[in-house]
Amino acid sequence: MIDHLMQNNNIHPCNITAGVVGLGLMGTSIIVSLLIAGHKVTGIAPLPEDMSLAPGRIRKHLEHCEKSGLLFQPLDTYLDQLTLSEDYNELISCNLVLECVIEIQEIKALVYEKIEAIVKPTCVIASNTSAIPISDLQKLVERPERFLGIHWAEPSYLTRFMEITCGNKTVNEYADWIFQLAYHWGKEPTVLRKDIRGFVTNRLMYAVYREGLNLAEKGEATLEDIDKAFHYDAGSWMTLMGIFRRMDFLGLKDYEEIFKNTFPVLCNDKNVPALMQEIVDKKLRGTQSLKGLYNYSNLEAEKLEKAFALFNEDMYQLAALYPSADTNASFFPPEKVTIED
Repeated sequence: MIDHLMQNNNIHPCNITAGVVGLGLMGTSIIVSLLIAGHKVTGIAPLPEDMSLAPGRIRKHLEHCEKSGLLFQPLDTYLDQLTLSEDYNELISCNLVLECVIEIQEIKALVYEKIEAIVKPTCVIASNTSAIPISDLQKLVERPERFLGIHWAEPSYLTRFMEITCGNKTVNEYADWIFQLAYHWGKEPTVLRKDIRGFVTNRLMYAVYREGLNLAEKGEATLEDIDKAFHYDAGSWMTLMGIFRRMDFLGLKDYEEIFKNTFPVLCNDKNVPALMQEIVDKKLRGTQSLKGLYNYSNLEAEKLEKAFALFNEDMYQLAALYPSADTNASFFPPEKVTIED
């Protein structure tokens, strides 16, 4: 049951103050998503280097938003709503704080301790983790009922994906509040009432990664071939209908036979693929280091970044044109969001 602290007052979403701890690539992207939704935002840098890079990243993201038609006020108006600091005391007025630091549980524990020492008991704390079970992270906080996962996709401000995950001790009303708020952020959210490792998106994608890397390591297909297959097949219909509505669309009749013939030969290895382990051992970072699964020149890496930005602009708008493909979805955000004060 929700205790006496959960006395809801109606607060317009724009009057909710949000905090983000962790100002790396993902953290700054989330900050921009919150700013363009009208929130006052406090960004906390656990690392000094984040503090030096964050302002430039945030301005660059906002410029991208401006070009994409997502800003309804002058760019600097959004920056006026932002506070960046290394001082956790700046979080004191936040209704919601999002943790977005490295996926190391011990580091997250230190961050949560600093957050909880400052924020109000009514503040909701969330993690953007894509790997650590929410139920495990809940053990690190004093008020686990107010802790949950909010998994964003990159770039946060220009994608409609959002996965909200409850831990074993999350009170449903807090997940429901974030679910409603997500529509104000321009998302099409899903809520996982049960904490499953990897959540939905990563479980599906890592199954694909394992099979793809297995095919490449056995010499049965090149990385280029595998990417091309996704580029021109799945990439042409997933945004419209997802994978299961696609099965319905194709008629279903052949899938039983395909499952029988294909499932037994799929990779079920529990180890890190050798190709990926080699990359990790060499500390390669793809386009950021110009070497990874592919090699890049500076120009190629720059072109890919620009192409991704333009593609996301188009996909963000395109996805909004076909909401009726999901007949069970509610595509209209609630008129108001409630939170305790």
